Amino acid sequence: MFRAIHKGLVWLVDRSGRHYLMVLSLALLLVVLSLWGASSKLSIDTDADHLFSEKLAWRQQSQAFARQFPQFSDTLTAVVRAPTPEEARIAAEALNAKLQADTLHFHSSTTPGISPFFNREGLLLLPQDELQSTLDSMLQAQPLLGPLAKDPSARGLFNGIDLMVEGVRRGMANDLSSYDSALGNVAQTMEDSLAGKNAPLSWQALLTPNLVNSNGGQEFILIHPVLDHTALEPGAAATEAMLKLADTLPEVKSGRVHVNYTGSVPLADEEFASLTDRAGPIAIGSSLLLVFWLVLALGTWRLIVPVIITLIVGLIYTVGFAAFAVGRLNLVSVAFAVLFVGLAVDFGIQLGVRLHARQYSDRTFDDSLHETANRVVSQVGLAALATACGFLAFAPTDFTGVAELGIIAGVGMLLALLCTLTVLPALLHLLSKGSPHAEVALPGGAAADAWLARHSKAVQIVFAVLGAVGIWCAITIPFDANPLHTKNENSEAMRTLKSLMEDPNTNPFTMDILVKDLPTAKALSERLGKLPEVAQVVSGVDFVPTGQADKLDQLQQASDLMFAVLNPGEKIAPPSYAQIRDAAKDTSEGIASVADKLPANSPLRRIGRALAGLSHGTDQQAATANQALTQFLPYTLHQLADSLSATAITLQNLPPEVRRDWFAADGRVRVQVTPTVQAQSTAGLRHFVQVVQQAAPDAAGSAVDTIRAADTILIAFREAAVYAITAIAIVLMLVLRRVRDAGLVLATLLMSALLTALFARLCGISINFANIIALPLLLGVGVSFNIYFVMNWRHGMHQFLGSPTARAILFSALTTGTAFGSLAIARHPGTASMGTVLLLSLLAVLLSTFAFLPAMLYSIGTCKEPLANT
Repeated sequence: MFRAIHKGLVWLVDRSGRHYLMVLSLALLLVVLSLWGASSKLSIDTDADHLFSEKLAWRQQSQAFARQFPQFSDTLTAVVRAPTPEEARIAAEALNAKLQADTLHFHSSTTPGISPFFNREGLLLLPQDELQSTLDSMLQAQPLLGPLAKDPSARGLFNGIDLMVEGVRRGMANDLSSYDSALGNVAQTMEDSLAGKNAPLSWQALLTPNLVNSNGGQEFILIHPVLDHTALEPGAAATEAMLKLADTLPEVKSGRVHVNYTGSVPLADEEFASLTDRAGPIAIGSSLLLVFWLVLALGTWRLIVPVIITLIVGLIYTVGFAAFAVGRLNLVSVAFAVLFVGLAVDFGIQLGVRLHARQYSDRTFDDSLHETANRVVSQVGLAALATACGFLAFAPTDFTGVAELGIIAGVGMLLALLCTLTVLPALLHLLSKGSPHAEVALPGGAAADAWLARHSKAVQIVFAVLGAVGIWCAITIPFDANPLHTKNENSEAMRTLKSLMEDPNTNPFTMDILVKDLPTAKALSERLGKLPEVAQVVSGVDFVPTGQADKLDQLQQASDLMFAVLNPGEKIAPPSYAQIRDAAKDTSEGIASVADKLPANSPLRRIGRALAGLSHGTDQQAATANQALTQFLPYTLHQLADSLSATAITLQNLPPEVRRDWFAADGRVRVQVTPTVQAQSTAGLRHFVQVVQQAAPDAAGSAVDTIRAADTILIAFREAAVYAITAIAIVLMLVLRRVRDAGLVLATLLMSALLTALFARLCGISINFANIIALPLLLGVGVSFNIYFVMNWRHGMHQFLGSPTARAILFSALTTGTAFGSLAIARHPGTASMGTVLLLSLLAVLLSTFAFLPAMLYSIGTCKEPLANT
């Protein structure tokens, strides 16, 4: 049967050469059909969730949660940052209003932390101890707020400080230590004002320091953008529109407020953008280098041009197949083009170099082509089939991203073989003039063969030691399950996300559980909150707090004590600049009079010096100080009054936006669990998922998805490795029909894999979901190169490195390395990691093929088998 197949392939090459016009016309028709299919039916899918089969239990669980809470999917999150909470809040509210007015780019937008509900009930939602400390801070600031309520100006503040000075005069200096932080903020604001800097005082930080981030203010806007699915970056237009609206805000123009963004939509957009970044220059550079290698390998344009055209035709066929059979390219399968070029060019080089070596002046072109085909077609056919098996082994796995890559690239190898046996002979016949060519071989190959023959045992011992070390490296090589590590960390969305990861409120690796009612949610929250791996637990029950009666009493008492502040009556007319300077002089003199009673580090000393400078300052300095000290005072006093007028919260009077985020449509309560910072490593995150799922087996969320995706990938590659090796072994046995010969190919392939693991560990590379796809390519490249030497050995070859085959393999490796190198220099970390591992794999394959395999063959001795049996 195999003799008939061999003869059939040789017949195909012969007929394609003789009927070249018919073959090329048919090829052109198929090219046009493939291009039409690619333009009309092929799409790009940048959704990382679609890299895994929807049949997986964890994917179904994740999708079920997404259906219950669709507002957390396809989001663009604006992060508004400012030196003060007030500036961040005011800017976020203003930007949100602009976003809601732009219905062309945005479906909706909300400010999760800003709403009338949180303004009024925020203090009631605090735990008892936090509520008490917050109220204590408010009451401690009353001496400053009292005069300010009637006179909301710098003069009013200075009068409040006068009351403190009087307290120091009466021996209460030590009691002012609790005001040090607040007074330090006042001193800094005044010093900045005198220096001409606009640095408004945060009254919120002064009144409730325990509720304010030490880095200033930060607010979020959750946006659902309008996505353009016809564009390669569906959310790019909405993101750009959001940034343009942000730039119109006065706070942003002044440089005080910065708006960054992250979210699933921009992360997906930036993923594709980074995949295609510098694609043009890289493609041009790698193409020129590939042509250079072909020039060195083939020597004449009459061979080079047909090989390049054949490669392009095969690539177009493969794109057409992807369009009609798969219909989309995902974040993994989009790399098929580079892989196709890197692998398929080998077939053309093998045929071209062998033809170059056999084409003498006393032979016709048809005779040379026939003899070359008679020797090469079985080898190239077996290499293509084995490479296709390596790819297609992923098709049955649940890692859909690589499964689709395997289908496209696997069929692509067969299409490349078809083009090599039809289009290439036709083009060679069209361009050939029958000119003579000298015998080609790898320079220095004969000497290397002689050395390997003499030292074959020693070479095998060295490789045995390297293989043993490689086994240890393969077992211990780390696997990085964090998908964020394969993204471009310099992109805006990734930089913003990384800045949020250490905060439990914004850590992206969370788990969500839906329970039947509030009591169950409360019990589960308490249980999970005691776990050392858990940083924070938030659930619907937190928005209907217990002990409300006691808290409302505390708030009422605080409201009574702050009555004069909240109800100041008629206010004093704003002061003139001269009056501000006079008040500053009086207060500075008062502080100086009690200086001997103040601690050395008392912020009152700094305030006194600043006030002395202000008393002699200009009107502009007085205006700047007045503005900076009181800009947010009315806003804060309004917020204070609102927060002290809280009312009882019930499940029934929760606002719709809170119910939507924390209660499912069927009444179940959402419980969200956030890990500690230590859980951001793969091992830590896996442990976090394990301990939480022991208490709540149905927990879903990004943490679960990350770990289960890693498990799916590892399982897929174990299964694919078994499928691929089994399929390759069967193909080798069917074609070679000798266990020893098949074993030689597989042993060399195994050595290549072990050397790859060794090189990866030496380079400090972790395996991730991107670079792990180097495995099928290692199988494909390794098998094809090894087959050539083993089949030549079966034909009685005594030299390996000094043969045209070795020359073809070397330049095939160089062209393959050029393709892989174009991946390694990509700015996308996942792609670059994949390219680096592929280059290391290629190096391992070359060492195994050019040293380990010949050493084994020389140890065994000469094998002679008729060509008809191959």
